[in-house]
Amino acid sequence: MDAAEEDFYEGRWQKTSLEAISARAGVTKQTLLRQFGSKDGLLLQTLMRGAAQVLEQRWSAPVGDISGAVENLVDHYEKWGERALRIGDWQSGPPLLAKMSTAARQVHYDWVEHTFAPWLEVLDEQARRRRRAALIAVCDVQAWRVLSHDLGLPRAELQRILIDMIERLVAE
Repeated sequence: MDAAEEDFYEGRWQKTSLEAISARAGVTKQTLLRQFGSKDGLLLQTLMRGAAQVLEQRWSAPVGDISGAVENLVDHYEKWGERALRIGDWQSGPPLLAKMSTAARQVHYDWVEHTFAPWLEVLDEQARRRRRAALIAVCDVQAWRVLSHDLGLPRAELQRILIDMIERLVAE
């Protein structure tokens, strides 16, 4: 699955073969077929494994702790951020990938609602929707990308900026 994941996220999935994946993994093509049924089955199981890892990591964020939430978020993006950006691009791709992209976005939205619940639950519906939308944007992978890659900020500065923005949002 590691070899398949690498090919998939590096954009080589359509060009690679089960033979090449099995060779890199140190198993036979027949072993992959027995285990996953097909190349698409291997991809599906690989993506599901990644999704489970993401869920486990993201949902370990402390609720009601802005600094802890930001640390969790930055840890996540340092490990998964580039892949998250690619997943976002799948929205207009084949149905399975578009579905994965939508599901990944929903995980982010749910994480925001869960992690920042103490600051969302006290608001009326209209204010809650606005604050939720602002938190989703501030915590989005694109914000991380701009701060870490485009602006080249070190992790501590990136975290301070995110914490400051979130603190201002929840103080309103």
